[in-house]
Amino acid sequence: MGKFKRIDTSIDGVCIVEPTVFGDNRGYFMETYSKKDFEEIGLNYDFVQDNQSKSKKGVLRGLHFQKENTQAKLVRCIKGEVFDVAVDLRPGSKTYGKWEGVILTEENKKMFMIPKGFAHGFLVLSDTAEFCYKVDNIYDHESEGGLQWNDKDVNIKWPEVKGITPEKYLTAEKDSKWPTLKELKNTDLFEEYRIK
Repeated sequence: MGKFKRIDTSIDGVCIVEPTVFGDNRGYFMETYSKKDFEEIGLNYDFVQDNQSKSKKGVLRGLHFQKENTQAKLVRCIKGEVFDVAVDLRPGSKTYGKWEGVILTEENKKMFMIPKGFAHGFLVLSDTAEFCYKVDNIYDHESEGGLQWNDKDVNIKWPEVKGITPEKYLTAEKDSKWPTLKELKNTDLFEEYRIK
């Protein structure tokens, strides 16, 4: 039996990865990534950078992507709980504009594999959350793009955050200014924001 279980979603290429956890009265041990074992479950990526963030309850980061130098991401939550989302923006994809979401926690230890060509974001559900992710391309500020997190056409079903309404989510200023999916399809913005 392999060390990782792959659970495919309704969007081609987007999957949940469950690691094998070895636990006893001392605690636990698990591998969080192995190139060989990932290739065995059909995930062939060359990760070049690891990132980590800490956020408080009600923080919504996203939805972000790179228009050029696109990035695949393997994400996980190492402390707390988040709702993680990927929106398909791949040109010509039969699921263009569709989203998948998963609860990631320090307890369930699930990982979310997001291929190139997706907008990505997450909402913090716990008091604080620490979030880690691997990417297969370096961050490029000039290529940064985004999609409105509350776009009615995408219609992401963000879970309830106890004591915080969606209007009170904590977002970066730039995240309130990204275009909607309809605006992304607008010819002027399409060239500016489309994933190449």
